[in-house]
Amino acid sequence: MGIIQKDASRTMLISYVGIFLGYLNKGFLFVIVLNEIQLGLVNLLLTLGLLFAQLASLGVTYTIWKFLPYFKNQEKKHHGFLPYMLTYVLAGILFYTLLTVLFREQLTSYYLAKSPQFVDYYFLFLPIGIGFVFYLAFEAFLKSFYKNVVAVFSLEIVLRLCITTILLLFWSRWIDFDTFVIAHSVAYVIPTLILIIYIYRLGELNLSWSSIKISRRFKKVAFQFSAFNYLNSLGAIIVTSLDVLMIAQLLGLEPTGVYATIVFLASALLVPFRSILRISAPLVADYWKSKQFDKMKDLYTMVSSVSLFIGLALFSLVWLNIDFILSLPFLGPEFFEGKWVFFFLMMGRLLDMYFGLNGAIFSTSKKFKYDLIFTISLIVIVYSLNLLFIPWWGIAGAAISTGIALIVYNVGRVIFVWKIFNLHPFTLNQFKVIGLAIFTLFTWTQIAPLIVNEWLRAISSGFYLLVVFILPVFVFGWEKESKNYFLKITKMLGNKTHS
Repeated sequence: MGIIQKDASRTMLISYVGIFLGYLNKGFLFVIVLNEIQLGLVNLLLTLGLLFAQLASLGVTYTIWKFLPYFKNQEKKHHGFLPYMLTYVLAGILFYTLLTVLFREQLTSYYLAKSPQFVDYYFLFLPIGIGFVFYLAFEAFLKSFYKNVVAVFSLEIVLRLCITTILLLFWSRWIDFDTFVIAHSVAYVIPTLILIIYIYRLGELNLSWSSIKISRRFKKVAFQFSAFNYLNSLGAIIVTSLDVLMIAQLLGLEPTGVYATIVFLASALLVPFRSILRISAPLVADYWKSKQFDKMKDLYTMVSSVSLFIGLALFSLVWLNIDFILSLPFLGPEFFEGKWVFFFLMMGRLLDMYFGLNGAIFSTSKKFKYDLIFTISLIVIVYSLNLLFIPWWGIAGAAISTGIALIVYNVGRVIFVWKIFNLHPFTLNQFKVIGLAIFTLFTWTQIAPLIVNEWLRAISSGFYLLVVFILPVFVFGWEKESKNYFLKITKMLGNKTHS
């Protein structure tokens, strides 16, 4: 548990600095500097780039998590595992780049009616996708050695500082919009370059194909594993991508920009969970290898409990102030529709956080093939409900579709893992925490109208959440691991202050 707390605390702190920069960019500068159509266009290109990265990865990240522990041997350059995996990545990039070129007219035709501006910038999602797919591969490689800090820093801090700089250059009219879009896309290559330099300095940058000493039998097993997990890994990215892609197609670029901004607001609440998952997922593969099922059970429960508590606390803090946040002067009136987008997205994401480690357990187990059923179901539900709900309820309809799909997907997977592996994350204290969160939200709705001043109401809501929800959980010992995280982060901040 110690390694998880130490590294997750560091990555969490870095991630929250990145979130601050992200809000400076997406929540402030993007909204002020770009008009609604430009905002929608940039987010559409980003969505397509991230989708390209997942498609081109060919499941490599999961394969590295699963099998690299069996090949670790620095003297033998890990049997050429890194160049072997990068071969898959290069093949994926070449294949999907070719499809992007060949099917340009067919793909752009879907957006001519509602988002015609996209056609002129079509190819600019490629630098984003190519840069990010290499980042994913190198990040997964570093995760297996429990080296997470530089990967998080390069993506959360360096990339966002670059984007801030580009935004300010455009705002000051030193560059035009065309140059801005090009620079924004190329910036996604920078984190990859940083990881390459870091891996080289660690003495682990082996790109020689001649060093590959992997048996045909393993290559067959790895190929099958990669193929199934490739399809599974598309589930999460396709869900979020489908929303943006279908909103741009059915409604236009302006609603796309609003929806993408609210999605970013919701993503900030996932930072603690993602920080913990970065460290926990490779441990799951190690536990499968050594058959330490008791430790896996403890890890599953610990990650679920911490993620649930922190997720509920952060969601409650935002939800208690959602009207105030969306009424900030730099946000236009069109952002008020984002209130229910945030709510329904977070209903699915909170359950995703609560059951989050079951994905790592599933994907690194011998039953990984069955996860494909859940992934296909997830995609079908989101696509079908989007076709129905977006015309009815606009961007809120897309959020409802995603929320419903994530709930069905996660409940199905947690039941499967429970029945097949006899592993579940549930404890009585977790349900006490959930009940207390509901009580806190309900009672505040009765108190809030009594406070007329909106700034005083916002400050009071945070204090109320602290007194009614957070402190009782700590005092009654319902969530000891979260308390340990809080104390550890406080100690780290104190040491930084006095150093």
